[in-house]
Amino acid sequence: MGTLGEPVVVAVDGGGSKTDAVALTRDGRVIGRVAGPGASPHFIGVEAAVAQIDQLVREVAAGHPIVQANIYLSGLDLPSEVQIFATAIAKIDWSNDTIVVDNDLYALLRSGTSAADAVAVVCGTGINALGRRADGAVARFAALGTISGDWGGGTGLGEAAIWHAARDADRRGPKTSLTAAVPGVFGLATVAEVTESIHLGRIVYGDLALLAPLVFELADRGDMIAGQLVDRQGIEIAIMAISCLERLDLLGREVPVVLGGGILANRHERLWVALETELHASAPRATIEHVTAPPIVGAALLALECAGADPAILERATRELS
Repeated sequence: MGTLGEPVVVAVDGGGSKTDAVALTRDGRVIGRVAGPGASPHFIGVEAAVAQIDQLVREVAAGHPIVQANIYLSGLDLPSEVQIFATAIAKIDWSNDTIVVDNDLYALLRSGTSAADAVAVVCGTGINALGRRADGAVARFAALGTISGDWGGGTGLGEAAIWHAARDADRRGPKTSLTAAVPGVFGLATVAEVTESIHLGRIVYGDLALLAPLVFELADRGDMIAGQLVDRQGIEIAIMAISCLERLDLLGREVPVVLGGGILANRHERLWVALETELHASAPRATIEHVTAPPIVGAALLALECAGADPAILERATRELS
């Protein structure tokens, strides 16, 4: 990779639908920022994800020598997945011995706090959490869906909405306005048509997240089932945080719990009440930090810290990125 100009630090935050990359000088000035398609290995595979990251890093660095690169991606949930991706990235000419590759929850966590003891929970298309203790201990989840005990996020809410609608339609379950409303989201007439379309692949599983806004809307209108799903989601977010705190022996400590992701973005009142009630029943001293800044901010701060940045430089970068 040909180089010119002063050295830069590069940070990448990649999800299922979008990937952000930023280049900064070592004194915290932003010199480049680009966005591209999703780069989660879970969705597009390792080879395609590496190619996507390589393209974005070259574009954002614009020929400057890269002294530090930190890459945080969704889909890197297992240690083996992190290692496989790090090994693949290490073969690229701009990579070096200090490169960092890990799950995108680290970027979210740093976007919300610099505390040594902290927890982050993301609830967007899916749900995941990460806990960190000052001595380096970490609590993580496999985040592989129902087979690893996970529930929620847009797809989880959508799947549950269809489950309840189907049981109402054939009289196995209680009445819910979801039954009439769900088909219209997909341009269909009945729940049976939705079920068939999912089964035959005409509706992909990821599209179930399109139903999440409907669940919140109907909960606000007083639908019992939709309201129960919103409560369950809030409780599940809290349970993820509580699990991290308990596994790290931090339940009784004043620890920030950083929250982010699309399901949390609008601060739905019923969701937040359920979340806060459940969290503070077990961790009364935990404090909630709701992150609205993009996780690329946290990724950039982590990269600068790896490059030896002092607090003044980190503050400058935060201002420029925000």
